Amino acid sequence: MLIKEFSDKYNISTDTIRFYEKIGIIHPKRLENGYRLFDEECERIIQLIIVLKQLDFSLDEIKFLLSLEKQPISSECNDISSKMFQEKIIHIENKILFLQMARQQLYKVKELIENNQYMYNYHKIQELATLMYKQLTKGGKKRNDTENLDTP
Repeated sequence: MLIKEFSDKYNISTDTIRFYEKIGIIHPKRLENGYRLFDEECERIIQLIIVLKQLDFSLDEIKFLLSLEKQPISSECNDISSKMFQEKIIHIENKILFLQMARQQLYKVKELIENNQYMYNYHKIQELATLMYKQLTKGGKKRNDTENLDTP
């Protein structure tokens, strides 16, 4: 398929697809007229890119993982890959904890609003937002940090 159809199918801009090609992540074939032709291998790679980006892998990390497919299996590659995936697991676990805490706090704020107590607790809600921001910018937090977020 040509770039426009490929772009529409995966809901990715043509500029992004061209960028992925430029940095060597995806390799479409070229027709005689210079048009890009995206085959099943390109589809496999773009699907992998979409999933890995959702898991917060950087483009450099994705490019590295794709380069491993061309390498012979070795203990060094396994160790590097294992470490990278372990770091992502920790990142995702921290993100899950943060989102659970955020959901809990949103329910509390919603309850305050529904009980017409929002303005009364405005200062406390601002403190919660600040604390959540600090946790977010630290890249995660420990479960016991949520204890400090209880509203009155």
